[in-house]
Amino acid sequence: MHNDMNINVHHITRVEGHGNIVVNVTNGRIEKLQWQVPEAPRFFEAMVRGQSYEDIQTIVSRICGICSITHSLAATKAVESALGLKVSEQADKLRILMHYSEQLQSHTLHIGYLAAPDFFGAPSVVPLVSRAIDVVKTIVRAHRVANEWSDLLAGRTTHPVTLIPGGLTRTPAEKQLRQLQKTLKDTIPDLKVIADVVLSVAGNIPKFERQTEYVSLKQTNPPTYTFYHGGITSDDNGGKVVPIEKWHNVANEYIVEQSTAKWAKWHRDSYAVGALARFNNNSELLSPMGKEAAKMFDLKKGCCNPFMNTVAQLVECFHIVETSITMIDELLTKGLKAEKVTSSPKAGKGAGCVEAPRGILFHEYEFDKKGNCIAADICIPTNQNHANIQKDFEKLVPEIINESEDSVRLKLEMLVRSYDPCISCSTHMLNVEFVK
Repeated sequence: MHNDMNINVHHITRVEGHGNIVVNVTNGRIEKLQWQVPEAPRFFEAMVRGQSYEDIQTIVSRICGICSITHSLAATKAVESALGLKVSEQADKLRILMHYSEQLQSHTLHIGYLAAPDFFGAPSVVPLVSRAIDVVKTIVRAHRVANEWSDLLAGRTTHPVTLIPGGLTRTPAEKQLRQLQKTLKDTIPDLKVIADVVLSVAGNIPKFERQTEYVSLKQTNPPTYTFYHGGITSDDNGGKVVPIEKWHNVANEYIVEQSTAKWAKWHRDSYAVGALARFNNNSELLSPMGKEAAKMFDLKKGCCNPFMNTVAQLVECFHIVETSITMIDELLTKGLKAEKVTSSPKAGKGAGCVEAPRGILFHEYEFDKKGNCIAADICIPTNQNHANIQKDFEKLVPEIINESEDSVRLKLEMLVRSYDPCISCSTHMLNVEFVK
C-alpha cells in the first residue's frame, strides 16, 4: 500500500462538463476520496417559468447538445400529460425512431471518441487515427448515419424543430423512410466491425464489481426493451413498475457539499441509470442482434461492473438499428399520411419521462389556464449517477491502492467515463444562503 498518494484531477477529460477526482492518502490511510462537480447551475427550471406550453421543448432542448432530442421528447410528453393531449400511433412511432437516432448518435460518440482511447491506452482518439484509420472511419460513418437520421426526423441534428405538443409538424415521405431503412441495413456491417474491435481490447476493461441498484424504464404492455414508454423499475423492487408521476419517490434528490448537482437514491445509498441499467432490467427483450452482441462480450443480466456500461451501449446500437428497420416496415405497411395537430391552453400538471442515452430522464411542468408555465422540475440521468460514482470510488480505491498513482488515476478516470456522464446537464440546483 502507498504511504502517500495525492491525486487531483481537475476537470476530467473526455466527458461533457466539469468534474474533479480527489484522492488523498497519508501514511497508508485514505483521508479524502471524492467525486466532485464544480459546474455552475443551469437555471432552466427558472427560464421556462412564464413561458407558453408551446415553447417549453424549444427552450429545454438547449440543456444539452448531445441529448437535445431526448430532452425535447421528455418535455413534450410532460406538456401533453398536463394538457391531456393524445398522440397518434404514427406520430408515436416516428418519435421513437427520432429518439433512436439520438441513441445511436450518442452511443457511437461515446464508444468511439470518448471510451475507446482508454481501451487502447491512448490519451484521445487523435493518436488512433494513424494507428487504425479504417476503424476510425467506420465509427465516423456510423455517427454520420445517426446525424443524418436525426436531420430527417427531427429537422436537424440537434435541437429538434419538428416536435410540437400533440404530434409532429411534418411527416417524412415514404421514399425518405425507405432510404433510411436501406442506410440502416448498410450500417449493420459497420457495427459488427466496431464490436470486433472493442472485443479485441475487452481485456483492458477493469474487472471491478459492486452490487448496485439499477433503475430504468420498463414497458410491459407490450413487453419491450424500452427507451420511451412504460414506468419506472428497479432490480431491487422485484420488477414492479412505478408510474412516471411518482418519480420524486424514486429519485429522492438531495444535495451534498462536494457537488453543484443534486444526488439521488432509492432503495440503497445510491443507484445507477444508463445502458447497463436498461440491460439489467430488460435484456430478455433485446432484438436478436442485440442478444448476439451481448453474448460476444459475455454480458449477462445482473452484471454489476460499471465499466461494462460501454459494452451495454454497443449492444444497444445493434438493438436500435435492428428494431428501427422493423418499425419502418410497420409504418410503410400501414401507409404514411399527413396529420394536422392542434392544441389549446389548459391548466394542469404533468410529468414526462424517456431514457436518455445515459439514463432515465424526468421532466415535470405545471401550467395556468392560459397555458403559461408556473412550475418546472427536471431530473437529469447524470445527477442520478453521481452518488453511485462516489460509492464506486469508495470500493475501487482500496482494491487498487497498491498500484501506481498513475494507474489509480487512470482507472478512476475510466470509471467516470464509463458512466458517459453529461455533467453540465446535471447541475440543476440552487443553494441559497440567506444573510441574517
